[in-house]
Amino acid sequence: MTPLYKARTAYNMVLHKHGGRLYDKLAENLKGHLREMGKLVEAAQGGLFLEELQRRWADHIKALQMIRDILMYMDRTFIPSSKKTPVFEHGLELWRDIVVRSPKIHGRLVDTLLELIHRERMGEMINRGLMRNTTKNAEKRLAEESERVSLYMDAKTADKIANVVEKEMLSNHMQRLFLMENSGLVNMLINDKHEDLTRMYDLFKRVPDGHSTIRSLMASHVKETGKILVTDPERLRDPVDFVQRLLNEKDKYDEIVSVSFSNDKTFQNALNASFEHFINLNNRSPEFISLYVDDKLRKGVKGAANEEDIETVLDKVMMLFRYLQEKDVFEKYYKQHLAKRLLSGKTSSDEAERNMLVKLKTECGYQFTSKLESMFTDLKTSQDTMQSFYANLAGDSDGPTISVQILTTGSWPTQPCATCNLPPEILGVSEQFRAHYLGTHNGRRLTWQTNMGNADIKATFGDRKHELNVSTYQMCVLMLFNSTDTLTYKEIEQNTAIPPVDLKRCLQSLACVKGKNVLRKEPMSKDISDSDAFHFNDKFSSKLVKVKIGTVVAQKESEPEKQETRHRVEEDRKPQIEAAIVRIMKSRRVLDHNSIVTEVTKQLQARFLPNPVVIKKRIESLIEREFLERDKVDRKLYRYLA
Repeated sequence: MTPLYKARTAYNMVLHKHGGRLYDKLAENLKGHLREMGKLVEAAQGGLFLEELQRRWADHIKALQMIRDILMYMDRTFIPSSKKTPVFEHGLELWRDIVVRSPKIHGRLVDTLLELIHRERMGEMINRGLMRNTTKNAEKRLAEESERVSLYMDAKTADKIANVVEKEMLSNHMQRLFLMENSGLVNMLINDKHEDLTRMYDLFKRVPDGHSTIRSLMASHVKETGKILVTDPERLRDPVDFVQRLLNEKDKYDEIVSVSFSNDKTFQNALNASFEHFINLNNRSPEFISLYVDDKLRKGVKGAANEEDIETVLDKVMMLFRYLQEKDVFEKYYKQHLAKRLLSGKTSSDEAERNMLVKLKTECGYQFTSKLESMFTDLKTSQDTMQSFYANLAGDSDGPTISVQILTTGSWPTQPCATCNLPPEILGVSEQFRAHYLGTHNGRRLTWQTNMGNADIKATFGDRKHELNVSTYQMCVLMLFNSTDTLTYKEIEQNTAIPPVDLKRCLQSLACVKGKNVLRKEPMSKDISDSDAFHFNDKFSSKLVKVKIGTVVAQKESEPEKQETRHRVEEDRKPQIEAAIVRIMKSRRVLDHNSIVTEVTKQLQARFLPNPVVIKKRIESLIEREFLERDKVDRKLYRYLA
């Protein structure tokens, strides 16, 4: 008998007033069938119990759907008038009463489910496919109830029914669901379960505090994992990898917020606050972010096909930059790294360099980038000056050539250093340039920064000729070997006057790096001592005609260098804090101490968060210099002195 024939037979029975008989006969058959099903479930042993129950449940649902389709006419006409339960729902009730509530099944089912939950809480992996997916079930149940209302119930009951389902299936179990160890919210976040997160977000917006609870748990998780990321000593060894991990983490959660949380601004704000919290737990974050930018602008972005790819990376870095509370520390390091790139010519793209400045200027204003921009101006001016210098030399241009970068004091991160003794050949042309420059610029002073220069020199090793690209210090050392094959460390130090720390780094690069060892050291070791002797290595060979000999230098600052940078930053902050205090007091005339601290923090937080103790000291300094005075009655009040 086909389903169509069965449906027609059922239609005729209802039409001829036999609906009650059909309904009762259906119920009688369902009960008998479910009793047989119950026996099969009862007989299942151990772990097969839930599997058998699930399989029989699936069979029952499939059968009910077919029966409902066949008896559709009875559902639409006889059921409403007789006030009986619709066929499908009646089948569910019978399953509940005969199978689930069976004395031999009900207790066993509850015990089995509780045992599975306990095992999962204890960290044991269980077959969660056997457990009801609560969020999916809630979603399905809400849809079913909504459809049921639209078919044969009063529309006014829709909200009430939905509220019951939401309370019983979501609200009452919210914390337990979110915090489940192997399948809760954190597990979904870690494993990028976008579909499950979307369902959770959509369902729990129906529940009071649903979204705020998800936000809070997400923020706590991001802070916790972020703290591990920025404080793990192993991950701090490589600044570029450190920042790349931060960017990967940001990409991961940006996608979750965008895809699963409908780009909800409240979730994005919570994410931003979490990143700002943990990034600032490590006071080296500004330095490391600058080193990451330095790496990308030196080498380019791996796999980048064009400028747009570099732009994308820089835009992502700017997101991390916005989280920094000490942007002035970043500025200090960025200036150092930019100076090295520009002076060594090691930048992958001038356009990318300028685009980065535009981004920083847009974010922090002209004052933040004014000195950085003047560095580019100095390089252009230097090109014009060198053209003028060599034009004036005319025919008198024998010997070595030099290219001088004229750096404006204050714009570049230069530091006073002892000028080394240049080789006579270089000293002569250097003095010619000095005379030319000072002759055309009255009142200026030139100070050589030999620690920042480089040179190309030609060298002969037996019958092999190479062009060596070296630092100015390395050039000074190598030129000494034109007149001798062997020199002691002390002789080199005396002849060059290079500072000891720099000289030892220089000699390490020339004698201790395999493939770049144009000098030989006795005794052989990686460390340089005052008693070492150095020989010209006439056996040096390389497949390359042009050999670049770098200087042994740490990528990130040493602890003393870090402390020196921090000291310079703190000194630079003092006049900024004082200027903010004066601006505020000039406008307000009279303010109490706490209000001054609040206003100063508000004005300066775009660059750094001033320490209240430092603000207090700057107030005292301004009082000593008679910019401010304490109120004679209320000592917590300060008055501005015109």
